[in-house]
Amino acid sequence: MNDKLFLFATIAGTPVAIRANEIEAVVRLGDIVPIQRVPAHVRGLAALRSRVLTVIDIESRIFGKSMAVSERPLAVVSEVAAHTYGLLVETVSDICEAPEGVQPIQGRIDKAWAAFATALVEREGRSHLLLSVSDFVSAPAPAAKAA
Repeated sequence: MNDKLFLFATIAGTPVAIRANEIEAVVRLGDIVPIQRVPAHVRGLAALRSRVLTVIDIESRIFGKSMAVSERPLAVVSEVAAHTYGLLVETVSDICEAPEGVQPIQGRIDKAWAAFATALVEREGRSHLLLSVSDFVSAPAPAAKAA
C-alpha cells in the first residue's frame, strides 16, 4: 500500500493524520452502549453492519475529558489484534497522499500529545500530528505512585 496515503482529521481541535493502511472505514455511529469496569476512554460498544465495535474516545484518552458527541458521532474504524474499534473524531477532511511524506517533529508540541504523536505530516501548508490507532486501544500506563 502507498505509504504516503493518510486520513486527515481533527481531534480536540488539533489536526491529525493516520496512515490509510490502519483504517477500515469512516462511519457515523448509532447508539453507543456504555459498559462497566473499563477505562474512562472506552466510551462503550456500538453496532456496525452486524459487528460490535469498541468505541474509543481519543480526547478522553489524551486529555482526560470526554469528547462532546453528536447524535451520530463520527468514528474511524480500525482492526487491531483481531478486534474492531471505532475511534471518535471531530471531523474528517480527506484521505489523500501527502507528497512530502512523514517529517520528524521539530520544536515542542502539547505535552498531552507527546506520548501519541510520532511525527508530522504536511497537507496544504498545515502540519498534522501523525497518530497510530494501536496507541489508543492499548491500556493506558498505570499512574506512578508517589514515593
